[in-house]
Amino acid sequence: WLSLLLESKALSFSSQVTVYVCSLHSTVVLPSVDEVNGRVLLLSNLPVCLSVPSFNTMIDQERREVMLQVAMEKDSPYQLEMCLQHEHNGMCRVQKSVPLHSVTPCMCFQLWWDKGDQRSRRSRSCPFRNNTELFQRNLWENVSVSVVQGQMNSGGAMLSWNLTAPCRVEAEVWPCQRDAGVDKDRCTELGDIRQSLSNDIWRENDRGHWVHIPEHLIGASNFLLVGLGYNSYLYFSLSARLWHWRWCLLVLLSLMLVGLAGLCLYFLHGKLKREGHVVLLSPPDVNNSVSKLVCELGSSLRARGLSVSVDLWSRAELCSLGPLPWLHSQLQPLDSQGGRALLVLTQAASKKAEDWGQQWDQQGQQGRDIAQGVEEEGEYKRLLQGLSSPYADVFSAALSCIKVDHQQGCAGKRFLLVHFEAHSAKPLSSERGLPELFQGLPLFNLPSQRQELLVQLAIGSKGPGAGIGG
Repeated sequence: WLSLLLESKALSFSSQVTVYVCSLHSTVVLPSVDEVNGRVLLLSNLPVCLSVPSFNTMIDQERREVMLQVAMEKDSPYQLEMCLQHEHNGMCRVQKSVPLHSVTPCMCFQLWWDKGDQRSRRSRSCPFRNNTELFQRNLWENVSVSVVQGQMNSGGAMLSWNLTAPCRVEAEVWPCQRDAGVDKDRCTELGDIRQSLSNDIWRENDRGHWVHIPEHLIGASNFLLVGLGYNSYLYFSLSARLWHWRWCLLVLLSLMLVGLAGLCLYFLHGKLKREGHVVLLSPPDVNNSVSKLVCELGSSLRARGLSVSVDLWSRAELCSLGPLPWLHSQLQPLDSQGGRALLVLTQAASKKAEDWGQQWDQQGQQGRDIAQGVEEEGEYKRLLQGLSSPYADVFSAALSCIKVDHQQGCAGKRFLLVHFEAHSAKPLSSERGLPELFQGLPLFNLPSQRQELLVQLAIGSKGPGAGIGG
């Protein structure tokens, strides 16, 4: 007699082991899991992982739920898993709670201890199979029928039906037309075209179709129903489910148009974001109230996806490059990418423009050289004499650029005028005698003409939208 203890992770139930002792050898087949579980004496010494969960069901009428009571659940080192299955060949779906209205006679439960491998054995029970009368109503209430109109290859109309049921049903389906009179419970069958549901193998979705149905009856969706017969008759209204294929095509086309419009808006927004550059220039008499309005306008334009440069936000760069070079660096993208320069107009700005124009006429050719970008320090300093703010220097440089635009016949192509109504009792207009240098530039009074300004910035240089004559 030889006693042998095998300890190896490579061994499992039903494995074949050959034992060699000197010249003798013997082959031993280890018992299967079912054989081990069948031996009561050995089962008491095996770990709980070899057992299957035993459970029973309870109906909680107050909560309208089905509860499962599992034996030894607290003693098991493994987590309990459960899935719900309809019929023997149905898919087992994980479901934590089971409402009472979904319980059917063919409902089954599978429970097992989750050990993280394939060794877990499952216990399966169908506790409601004997309560057919009690839960038969739930079966029919969980049946759904849908019908879609289609077209045959010959061009005729047809109806395709799809029935979903949790259990096998012995029934027939047929199309019928409900009476429009007093007796609305009657439904006249459309021809002898009943179809029987297959009861041999359960399928969650059963399909079929009817042909040779008059098209004028198909279109009368308010009266077209589907009859489902099982001992008694059940009717399912299809007025909300019956779709004409032409309507489906129209809906599909509408969705495509909406998607195309959204795509165009997306690319248009991207184009404005890439090409819509705005240069916002302060007046020479900038103070706290004016600077606050200028910064708010710049932030608002930036929030709409525009690229915005504000002289008040670029003081370090402005002092490093100088007023005229900084302004030219900001205006250069406007010529290649599109965009506008906004010049904030105040009373001091108008007065400065008038004085600048008179001084321009007195300077002659030297002034024209300055306007074309030739930085002759002596003349340029005399032109800006009496101004201490770098923003005033930028304003004067902008006047030079506007003068050049006038000479080239493109006034209003790059520059727009904006006026804050909070600094004037009345909005500015061409009738109030603006300086000659500003004639031909579009003028916008904010906030009343805010929308017009946004439109003008969106269309770029396609002509003024609120210009002033001259």
